[in-house]
Amino acid sequence: MKTILIVDDEPGIRSVLSDIISDEGYEPVCAADGLECFSRLQERRIDLVILDVWLPQMGGMDVLEKIKEGYPTIEVIVISGHGNIDLAVKAVKLGAFDFLEKPLSLERVITLIKNALVLANLKDENRSLKAGLAKEDRMVGSSPALAEVRERIRQSAATDVKILITGENGTGKELVAREIHRGSRRAHRPFVQVNCAALPDTLLESELFGHEKGSFTGAVSRRRGKFEVAHGGTLFLDEIADMSLNAQAKILRVIQEMRFERVGGEESITVDVRLLAATNKDILREIREGRFREDLYFRLNVVPIAVPALRQRREDLPLLADYFFARFTPPAEKNTRRLSPGALELLMEYPWPGNIREFKNFIERVVVMSDEEEISRPTAEYFLGEAGDKTGTPSGAGAEEIPGAPDFSLFDGMRLGEAREAFETALIRRRLAKFNQNISKTAQDLGIYPSNLHGKINKLRIEINPSRRRAEPMNSEG
Repeated sequence: MKTILIVDDEPGIRSVLSDIISDEGYEPVCAADGLECFSRLQERRIDLVILDVWLPQMGGMDVLEKIKEGYPTIEVIVISGHGNIDLAVKAVKLGAFDFLEKPLSLERVITLIKNALVLANLKDENRSLKAGLAKEDRMVGSSPALAEVRERIRQSAATDVKILITGENGTGKELVAREIHRGSRRAHRPFVQVNCAALPDTLLESELFGHEKGSFTGAVSRRRGKFEVAHGGTLFLDEIADMSLNAQAKILRVIQEMRFERVGGEESITVDVRLLAATNKDILREIREGRFREDLYFRLNVVPIAVPALRQRREDLPLLADYFFARFTPPAEKNTRRLSPGALELLMEYPWPGNIREFKNFIERVVVMSDEEEISRPTAEYFLGEAGDKTGTPSGAGAEEIPGAPDFSLFDGMRLGEAREAFETALIRRRLAKFNQNISKTAQDLGIYPSNLHGKINKLRIEINPSRRRAEPMNSEG
């Protein structure tokens, strides 16, 4: 059920819209002003906001702007009893889905709600597809340590046995959980992930077990919890050791019986869920120090899978490098990037405290910020230092040691997009000067089409000095 937040200081408007929304099968939530609006947004998932312009304490346009800053995926329909074209244009520019004048046409309201939710669904699907692409990483490597993990997955995936996955941050525990799900009889059913570290006790029961209408303030309709959503599939409790002892006690019985009641409900609900859990902590130490329940540990740890740190499987680095270079090298480049023997030697010696996640980020950083086809040791040392050394520059490495490397202090305070544009601007200007403003030769040297280079020159507002530009033949790309 989609949840629609109505923000209006008139009780009559809130009441009428709530009735319409309920009749259409949606769940209405109300707020009388901007402050209450943001309280509702923080309390629960909201799919759509209907927002009045004239509000006490905080104006509707300010509320709209802050919604789009803090909750950019939520569509907003703006309503006003003092509508004019300028106001409507301003609302749309700030990100509103549409603008309605009062008195409201109920038919128009319903149509806009449906259209806005269709757009929101399309955006959700797009994000899900992108997330799926981002998570398509597979377990790459041939080391004995990784082979042991694969064997554990093979042996246990087809059963419904509970599995506890342990390992440092960035080792790929979620990837292991997804591999188990894909290899199970439940592969066609939902894979539901819960970040236990992000669940405060006050929201735990509602999030995991759901709630009934009226069970607490704001519970205006029944809501299913994660256990119900995962029915027939797999529930992955990530960072299980970060739950409080009180929270651990609440889920222990449910894990044992796979039966529970929604918050405020009396009906006993039984689910069929495959349970996986993961933690980056020393779970036995957590038990000894009284931070994790021993009985819960034994319920979860039927089959343990310990995911090795990257430093325990260094022989997989070349394969991982090839894999991530293939993923991140732009399609316009003819050849996939690669590591020089010196760069590989350096990376084999590095301890990789962030494990696979850190290595993946390093490769992507090198692809974006360096134009070397074969990554040299000085270049690898420089970019590795950005993550591995808090000073930003590794010992013995500086920008002057890397031909053409920019002064990265210039990028301090910039967002990634801004830094990338600044870097591209400097690089293109440098190459244009090298080839005397010749577009074709510069594009060839950069590994892109002349038309793409023209587009970047226009976008980045790079000036070309015609007096220094050599004559070059026109072609279909130029």
